[in-house]
Amino acid sequence: MPITNPWLADPIPTAVLPREALEERILNLLSTQNMAVVATVAADGAPIATPLRYTSLGLEIVYMSWNASLKSRNLRRDPRVSVGIAAPNVGLASGRSVQLFGTARTIERDDPEADDYWAAVRWQSEAAERGGSLDEAPTHPLTIITPQRILYTEQWLRRAGYAAKQTWLAAPPD
Repeated sequence: MPITNPWLADPIPTAVLPREALEERILNLLSTQNMAVVATVAADGAPIATPLRYTSLGLEIVYMSWNASLKSRNLRRDPRVSVGIAAPNVGLASGRSVQLFGTARTIERDDPEADDYWAAVRWQSEAAERGGSLDEAPTHPLTIITPQRILYTEQWLRRAGYAAKQTWLAAPPD
């Protein structure tokens, strides 16, 4: 029987992608998707995973938040967070995803750095859905997730001789 993608067969490559190429692939995935699952830590230590709409600014994930939400309360108590983002998958060869591990912080609308993040947020579509104004950005706080580690998975990398799973670290090892 013919094999559609023979490069997916064993042996599995182990080569590490150069950092710049890895960052480019991560940025591409973050920029071409808009749904993430964000996992926070509950008061009892249990994980709580929440799907949400996001935007990215560089390698950071940004989303509109509400201070009273469970995930915001969890993040005030424990800023550690994990985020999963995946591209549509129609078979092994198309598998592409990221897992971000880092910390989250929430900034209020009047914070001096909020304007830079609000410029990246696509708030107009949500305002239109709610019948709100398209002339003024909302006053909600924003939550920014800053990764310390990113696990990037792309099966297509195997075709070029690289491992499908690649790890990005905020500070390259010495």
